[in-house]
Amino acid sequence: MLQKFDERNRDLLININGELIHRDQAGISPFDSAVQGGDAVWEGLRVYNGTIFKLTEHLDRLVSSAKALAFAQIPSHDEIKHEIRKTLNANKMRDNVHIRLTLTRGVKVTSGMDPRLNTAGPTLIVLAEHKAPVYADAVSETGLRLITSSVRRFPPDCMDPKIHHCNLIQSILAKIEANNAGADDAIMLDTRGFVAETNATHLFIVAQGHGYEERTVVTSPTHACPEGITRQTVLDLCAEHGIAHDVRDITLTEIYRASEVFCTGTMGELVSVAEVDGRKICGVQTSSLTDRIRALYMKYTKTQGEPIDL
Repeated sequence: MLQKFDERNRDLLININGELIHRDQAGISPFDSAVQGGDAVWEGLRVYNGTIFKLTEHLDRLVSSAKALAFAQIPSHDEIKHEIRKTLNANKMRDNVHIRLTLTRGVKVTSGMDPRLNTAGPTLIVLAEHKAPVYADAVSETGLRLITSSVRRFPPDCMDPKIHHCNLIQSILAKIEANNAGADDAIMLDTRGFVAETNATHLFIVAQGHGYEERTVVTSPTHACPEGITRQTVLDLCAEHGIAHDVRDITLTEIYRASEVFCTGTMGELVSVAEVDGRKICGVQTSSLTDRIRALYMKYTKTQGEPIDL
């Protein structure tokens, strides 16, 4: 699964600190913290029919991450929303759009790691692209092929996954392993050997409950699993529609024997998993609980967005 260039994005206008510039025009200083050390936080947003889905929740997470990294300055929600809307309107974008929102600590007076070197900041980057969900229709119909990566997700005492930071080297290394194995993505475990997420998405399994629980239960990992807007939306929809669900530690064996496995994320929405480490997941070819949740999610996106034009 490899994303392809969309011709509609050839002349994109990118918003950097309120200035709209062509995608090919340099706009970030080599002294910016994102360039110097990946010292930045980010969010992925999706536009549906003139609305931005869960915009406030995404901005809450962005601000939370910036606070955790002790950014000296953080723009307000209203300021960020203004720049997002300005960018979308300048590019005449209203549907099937993905936004990469990045907030860096800002520009340093000289090269170095110390945040005290930052004399100007923060830097806000709004990159909006015409982009359908990244898993193509063919992949969505057949399901993803995953392998398990040797790269582990950090626990909270090493690097708290609640910080949505721009240092994605762990994910990139895991993705390289998936590419080399001919798989779509890679499952990443935590340091205890439990499932955390994939290199790009959150994971859910559908399986029979344990012990007294006889119902089929939709379950997502915990601990080293980052906070996810789409993930939480799925859990909320399960609660609202009477679908049994749980959040707990999950082992690879539970993944292998699950009746269904699916991934969630803003860029890819919801997609079934067909195979993990060469084991076929049996539920992907049949009418499934995943299909029901996906339908509920797509319906929800039509009502929970903030309008581009106010």
